[in-house]
Order: sequence, then structure tokens, then C-alpha cells
Amino acid sequence: MAPSLRAVVRRMGLRPVAGGLDTVVRWVAVSELEDPAPFLEGDELLLTTGIRLGDDFSGYVARLVARGVAGLGFGVGLSHEEIPAALVAAAEQAGLPLLEVPRETPFIAIGKLVSELLAAEQYDEITRAFAAQGRLTRAALRPEGTHAVIDRLAKETGGWAILLDESGQVRHTTPGADADAVTAEITRLLTTGRTAWGAASGNRGSGRRFPASLALAGPDEHVVVQPLGGGSRPRGFFAVGAARPFSPVAHTVVNAAGSLLTLALEQGGAHLEAERRLRDAVLRLLLSGAPGAVEEARAVLGPLGARLPEEPFVVLAVGEEALEQVEAVAFAARLDPAGEAVPPADGPSGPLAGERQAGVAVLVAEGVGMEVAETVGVAVGVSSPCDYRTLRGGVEQACRAYGGSRGGVVFFGALAGQGLMALLEPAAARAFSAALLAPLVAYGTRADLMASLRAYLDSNGHWDAAAQRLGVHRHTLRYRMKRVTELLGCDLDDPGVRAELWFALEAARR
Repeated sequence: MAPSLRAVVRRMGLRPVAGGLDTVVRWVAVSELEDPAPFLEGDELLLTTGIRLGDDFSGYVARLVARGVAGLGFGVGLSHEEIPAALVAAAEQAGLPLLEVPRETPFIAIGKLVSELLAAEQYDEITRAFAAQGRLTRAALRPEGTHAVIDRLAKETGGWAILLDESGQVRHTTPGADADAVTAEITRLLTTGRTAWGAASGNRGSGRRFPASLALAGPDEHVVVQPLGGGSRPRGFFAVGAARPFSPVAHTVVNAAGSLLTLALEQGGAHLEAERRLRDAVLRLLLSGAPGAVEEARAVLGPLGARLPEEPFVVLAVGEEALEQVEAVAFAARLDPAGEAVPPADGPSGPLAGERQAGVAVLVAEGVGMEVAETVGVAVGVSSPCDYRTLRGGVEQACRAYGGSRGGVVFFGALAGQGLMALLEPAAARAFSAALLAPLVAYGTRADLMASLRAYLDSNGHWDAAAQRLGVHRHTLRYRMKRVTELLGCDLDDPGVRAELWFALEAARR
């Protein structure tokens, strides 16, 4: 904070003549102009000898007050032995601080003093900011980590502070925090961010980012909200509020807290990713079926406090959005499109099972498999009980069940009971059907041919039964089936051909 006019008067021995002494002085200016206002910015202590001043003291004072000067110092002993009474009266009426500067006090000495006071104030601000940063750093090293930083930040700013996750949910707060206002503003930012910043779609081509800082001000409260982490979508937020506007030192402290919180998030994320990569590698080892793989996997996981389930167990397949939930209660590792474990989450993409792709395989004891599956709250595929020798089959079963799910828990056993079509990949089945039946689809009266072929296959090749089902004469049906064999170039007496055609017709109906 800049020095007050009172401090300048006391240090320089000036005599107050009019006005108060509580204004702040940000600089000293010397001018003998009748209207120096255009050359001032405000908060200056203006010094003059009045050598060019006329009789319009009221106008002169009004211009200075309008410009917002901190005060007027009038040097006596040169053009005036004392301050003109009219100037004193005008200053008293306008509330302008007026000081008498003795002849023996050089104007430059006043300028030097104010410069020294400003430098001392800046040094004090830097010292206080460094001290506060040190206390914040020590707080970050405490076991509470980010929570300790938030608590310390509230103390340093004399207000409150909140830590929020990437969705705007409060993770830690200090007493008196206005959490509702902060979460509402962050929700607004997140909502607009889905379009303005492309955050939801992961679009980074627009070049737009969340604001680096957001200030909210009310009559009795001032709030600063900052995102944590880089990129187009923050990994979290923090907010700090106080009853008074933030000083430069307070802003420095807030920025330091933001850096520490971001660093803590990045370090925590790197540590978590390292653990996930290790689990992915362990799953690859288990799927390899190498001798001693299970014992080696348990030895690797032991120091992390993780463990594999005892046999028998079941495999759960879930989407990668559920990874954080399931890895807290069971052994979980990420899958690639082929059903193998992969280190990064941004590897190649493609169908793993059906139209829905499982991203995570979870190994969990058979007795608690359903309990874990229900806690996820999203689509889950569950394998039949298996052991480590049949783990690959268990992963495939879970992924098949997940691929056939429309939400909720789906067991592979129940899926298998729905017939062969339920076990096949819908996209591949439809592609096979489209290719095989393409000549019939392209034919002009394809509806008759498709319906006739289906009736013929459903009647197991019996002409009379198929014709009766269609409501046509059997000779009409024979003609249509002859056209089918010509278009498809196949032999309907071949059981394999019949099976393929039946499968193609079933897939076309789905």
C-alpha cells in the first residue's frame, strides 16, 4: 500500500493547513501551470510555489480535486511569504489537503522521500509475499496435501477458500465459504465450455480455453476463482474470498497457491497413471499364460498394496469411464480392442465386443462379483466363474456380455441362453448379411424373394408348408426360389448354404 499523506507530513516537517491527511500518495509532481490536471494521473502530491497562479483559486482547486490529487503542497518564501487566504478557503471548501512547504525544504527532497517510502512498501510486500509462499509450501508438504494448502490460503488472505474437482463438486472448504455461488459459476463455465471451448468433445482445434482467473465482486465480498491444470478443460478449481479487495500481496499468494495445487494434482495424476500402467502390464502377463505368471503378478502387486482375487473368480467388463470406481474395490486393468491390456488410455480404438466397447477388465472374487458390479451403476458384463488358466476366456465372455448390454448388469451365461445370434458381434453380422443378400435386395421384387426364402427355410425346405405360410401356390414358390438360386448362385439343398442364409436373414432383422 502506498504511504499516506500523514507519513509524508511527519517525515518532512510540513505544516497542514486544510483538509485531512489520510489520502495515499503514489507520486510527487511539481508544476507551476494554472491547469496541471491534464498532466496528472491522480493520487499525486502536487507541489507549487504559486508563481503563475492568478486569482481564480476556486477553479484551480476544483480542477485538482476532479483529477483526484492526494494533496497540494504550497512552497512559501519565494513568490508568496504565506499561502494566500483565498487558496486556503478554496481548499477547505473543496476538502483538498493543503500543506505549507517551508522555504528551506527542497521539493526534490519530498519527491525522494515518497520514492523511498514506495520502495520500502514494495519491499515489504515482496517480503510478506515470500513469507506467505513459504508457509503455503510447508502446508503442501503436510500429509493433508491440497487440503492443508486450502486451509493455509484462507488464513493468509483473511477469508475463506474452497477446493473443487473438475465437475465443480466441493472437495474441501474452510468455514464461511460461499460454496453455492462458486459452484453455480463453475457450472455455468462448464456448460458454456462444452460449446465455447469444445471441452466435452475434446476439441482442441478452436484454440479457446477456460479463463485463467475469474473475479466475482459483491458489496461485502470479493472472490477469485482459478482453474487447476492446463489444457482446454481444467482438472479442478479453487476459489478464495474475502471481505475486502485483494491486495497485490494477496494476489501473489493466491497465484502461489494455484501453482502448488496444480503441481499436487499433476504429481498425483502421474503416480496414479504409473500404478495403472503396472496393473495393465500384470494383466498382459496373466493373459499370456506363462508358467509362474500368477506368482510373479502377485509379487509385483504386493508392494503397492494390491492383490489378485483367489480362484474361482469372475471377470467384469466395464467402460473406461468407470475405471476410477472399480479400481478402488478390485483389481482392474485397461483393455485394447483385441481384449488385451494396454498401457495408455489413448491407444488404438475399435470394436471390442459388439457396438459397445469395454475398456476395463475387473478381476473379482466370485462371491462378491455381483456386489461390485451393482456399485458401478453403469453397463457391466460378467463372465462365468473362471480361474487363471481360463482367464482369457473369462475376459472374452465378460466383453461379449458387455457388448450385448443396453445398461445394467449382463451375465454371459444369460446371454448364451439367448442363442447364437446373441453371442455374435452385431456389426459384423449385419455386414455379412448385407453382402450375402445384396443380389436379392437389388432385385426389383426383392420383398417377395426375401419373404419366400425365409418361409422356405423356416419350413425346412417343405414346399407345401412354405407355400401355405405365404398364401401362394407351390408352383409360384418354386419359381421364386429358382430366381433366388440364380441370383445368389447357391444350392439350397446344401445344409451349410441354408444355415448361412438363415443367419443372414436373422441378422437383417436386428
